Amino acid sequence: MPTDPVCGMYVPETSDLFVEKDGEKYYFCSKSCMERFTSPEEETRKLRSRLIVGWSLSIPIIILTFVLDWPYKNYLLLAMAVPVQFYSGLGFYSGAYHSLKTRTSNMDLLVTLGTLIAFIFSVSITVSPGIILNSPTFFDASAFIITMILTGNYIENLTKVRAGGAARKLLEMIPATSHYVKSDGSIVDGDTDRMKPGDRILVKAGEVVVADGIVFEGSSEVDESLITGEQNPVLKENGDKVISGTKNLNGSLTVEVTNVGKNSTVSLIHDLLEKATFGRSKVQRIADVFSSVFVPVVLSIAAGTAIFWFLHLGGIGNRQAVEVAILSFVSVVVIACPCAIGLAGPITFLVSSTSSSGKGIIIRNPGAFDRFVKVNRVVFDKTGTITEADPSIHEINVTGSHSRGESLLLSASLEKYSNHPIAKAIVKFARDEEIVLYEAKNVVETPGRGIKGDVAGKSVEVTRSEGAVGSRVMVYVDGEPSCEFTVSYRIREQAKSVVEELKRNGIRTSIVTGDSREEAERVANEVGIEEVHSQASPEDKSEIVKKYQMEGDYVLFVGDGINDSIAMEVSDVGVAMGSGTDIAKESGDIILLNNDLRNILRSKSISEKTLAKVKQNLGWAVGYNTVLIPIGAGILVPLTGSWIFSIMPIFASFAMGFSSTSVVINSLFLRRKLESLQ
Repeated sequence: MPTDPVCGMYVPETSDLFVEKDGEKYYFCSKSCMERFTSPEEETRKLRSRLIVGWSLSIPIIILTFVLDWPYKNYLLLAMAVPVQFYSGLGFYSGAYHSLKTRTSNMDLLVTLGTLIAFIFSVSITVSPGIILNSPTFFDASAFIITMILTGNYIENLTKVRAGGAARKLLEMIPATSHYVKSDGSIVDGDTDRMKPGDRILVKAGEVVVADGIVFEGSSEVDESLITGEQNPVLKENGDKVISGTKNLNGSLTVEVTNVGKNSTVSLIHDLLEKATFGRSKVQRIADVFSSVFVPVVLSIAAGTAIFWFLHLGGIGNRQAVEVAILSFVSVVVIACPCAIGLAGPITFLVSSTSSSGKGIIIRNPGAFDRFVKVNRVVFDKTGTITEADPSIHEINVTGSHSRGESLLLSASLEKYSNHPIAKAIVKFARDEEIVLYEAKNVVETPGRGIKGDVAGKSVEVTRSEGAVGSRVMVYVDGEPSCEFTVSYRIREQAKSVVEELKRNGIRTSIVTGDSREEAERVANEVGIEEVHSQASPEDKSEIVKKYQMEGDYVLFVGDGINDSIAMEVSDVGVAMGSGTDIAKESGDIILLNNDLRNILRSKSISEKTLAKVKQNLGWAVGYNTVLIPIGAGILVPLTGSWIFSIMPIFASFAMGFSSTSVVINSLFLRRKLESLQ
């Protein structure tokens, strides 16, 4: 049976709520879930409006219920409760309708039945006081339940919208205007949308490549970190392939277009990311699973209780048979109303998220908690994750007559005119040492080789090449060797200890990178990672994660780049480094603001403690129902007589409030535990 991609509920294929997207059919348990899938931004707007109304009226309703003593108080409460019940709670009615239509039970049905019965009963008490035995109203309970559970739905939908935004940002990278090269060699600017295979375009230094193609003329270094995640540029010359979304750094390229639009690499990555966003396997919500059994059981008990007391009291001539039957039905449903069940998750997640943010851990998707506790494999990206995001100076060797400081001054003064990552590393190193740079003249940068020019009356040339430890940079002054820099991506100082701690906890580790096999293995060996996957494209990364999952692993993926975003969405838990791209952070369930890998371990502890608290809260809620439903059904009547039904609604209201309060207080105890984490 298919599952709803939004909430995880099972949906029969006979359901008329479905959409077809990219050749796949998605079924939904309710219209609201379908709208969250097809138009998440619009659904978020609707939820926000309903939430504003819900909170604006629920808080005054609760205050007035317990503070105000006025003959017409119930009429005021009724007027305030109507918008919450029938506007804020509209989505629950829709979900309940489709739940009944497909013969399934979900949280929407439980919320609808509980709040609607409490509301209707309260209206009866308001418009006909005294018609039923002494009873309070339940406007406060029905309004608060709707508002709290709606808050959880809003947070969940907001997470989905942000994830979808990551996919859209990919397409926004492509410029709307391109430079078309005509057959006579002239350049004409035109709309990128009109581009077709066979067109020739000019990509200037600093511009983004708008389409896949082959270099027809020119030479330049291109930043392919979108695809590989590696910052080191790749030299492109005649006949070489270039990829849409990559950035041309220091030369001009004439490119003959091969793939455009939906067939381009950046569009394919967009489609994969979007599909992963909506297609991620969801663990069914505990409350939904519980309600699938709980709803029919509660309704059966309530109906059975009402029928029993009506027949029994009617048979012995008791004139209150109808009233007692109604009160027993309402008491059972109200006592079983899912206030505590609905609060168990949102309140705990709110406390957990607030405490986590103080440690530099942003929980964007609380739904990841239950998957995090099952994680048995962590897959790391390399550059920007295991290593620092940017290259840095590893070593400086003076090879000529110029001093270290002078060599650094001359080379950095020249390199500040380059966009190359290594050039930026040299400039940063010089500025960190508070060296004031000179201006350079006659600067010429040769893609794939280096840069040269005149600095302070001297001819300076900086050449680049690859070495065993990292990139080697030679500096020549007036034709003579001056010094040599070794530039590399430093491994984060916490990386090795974090990997060791993961192993001690029985969690396997892997590296998946677009870099070379040699470099990937060097980093893996240094930090102790077991499995290495190199030269991986964004799609390769996601397929590797899927392969691990098919083998039974629960996978946590840690990355920082656009090329990691698909793998983050496909994985059971996605963790984004705070220094990463906006697209990566939109895809991550958790963001490590301070780039501290130790926060992976802290996040796991937070998830374990949070989920344990949610289950504890649900245990409290189920415990109350188990004990109190029989009382609401009248099990004490043989001891007290039928008069107990006159106070049963008051008892039901008190029990509901006490169960909700206990859940809130119990959740607040979590804060102390999380703050003590080291």
